[in-house]
Amino acid sequence: MDLLAQSEHHSKLLETLYPEIKRLAAIQMSRERSNHTLCPTALVNEAYLKMSAEESMVFNDKQHFLAVCGNCVRQILVSHARTKNAAKRGGGQVPVTLIEGVDDFQADTNIDLLQLDELLTRLEALDALQVKVVELRFFSGMSNEEISDVLEVSLSTVKRKWTMAKAWLYKEMNR
Repeated sequence: MDLLAQSEHHSKLLETLYPEIKRLAAIQMSRERSNHTLCPTALVNEAYLKMSAEESMVFNDKQHFLAVCGNCVRQILVSHARTKNAAKRGGGQVPVTLIEGVDDFQADTNIDLLQLDELLTRLEALDALQVKVVELRFFSGMSNEEISDVLEVSLSTVKRKWTMAKAWLYKEMNR
């Protein structure tokens, strides 16, 4: 696919999925402090620009597009938090809920994005698949079934990796 066709394909995907992406961005932004300088629309736009900058990126389907978009959202929010915290010398971090609306995660899991990013980086050294599952659930809002399709693993593997990741993150957050 040439660059022009690819760019048009990305634009059509964004246009089709924009309401869903904006809903996910709104969920992410609701976890942020009330005076955050990004709004859901700006977050979606920054994620799209970041994705568009990768000229060779090809998306297999909707879930793949959303997975990459979720990863970009994570990077943008973490970068923004780092910039903000650098200006404040580490102060003013506002906790976010790790898992919103997940029935089986009832423990108190309020952490800041920088801590979550650090923990996910550490977890990646132990089990990269667990990190992918967390990213797809938390930053892309995917169900276990969608994650199973995107990662091309069984549903039971996704559930097992999710359970293990939650336990590890909870343990590390409460040290």
